[in-house]
Amino acid sequence: RLMPELPKFDDEDLRSYGDEEEELALSPPAGLMSVLATQELLLENILECIPVGEFAVIQPLSDEFCIVLGYLLTWKLTLAFFKAASSQLRVLYSQYLRRTKSLNKLLYHLFRLMPENPVFSGPTSEVSNKDTKTFFTEELRLDVK
Repeated sequence: RLMPELPKFDDEDLRSYGDEEEELALSPPAGLMSVLATQELLLENILECIPVGEFAVIQPLSDEFCIVLGYLLTWKLTLAFFKAASSQLRVLYSQYLRRTKSLNKLLYHLFRLMPENPVFSGPTSEVSNKDTKTFFTEELRLDVK
């Protein structure tokens, strides 16, 4: 609920960014970026021996699972923050992510976490052999209990 409200504070300071020759960048909330940087290091340690194109098997409710889930939820917050920002702020934030290579790291991690066959084995309303349910066709419930 809080993330869409945060870009308003940077919007007020946007006028102070003048005509400078160097490419400007603005960090999303420092606390969020600090958590993201820590999680990137942890995830890199987990996935370091897995090349892009192969996938990691993460056991549910393991320590690795919690780290991966936390990382992905942090990115969900970051994207909610971006969505609420003005286009001018998005440019500055994206420059920051480009400099820190956070978006590149996200893509590398996603391509190592994505299953080879994303078949959905959870409960579905209609079970049909013709239509294979995948994680891309079914809505997932991510409620924390």
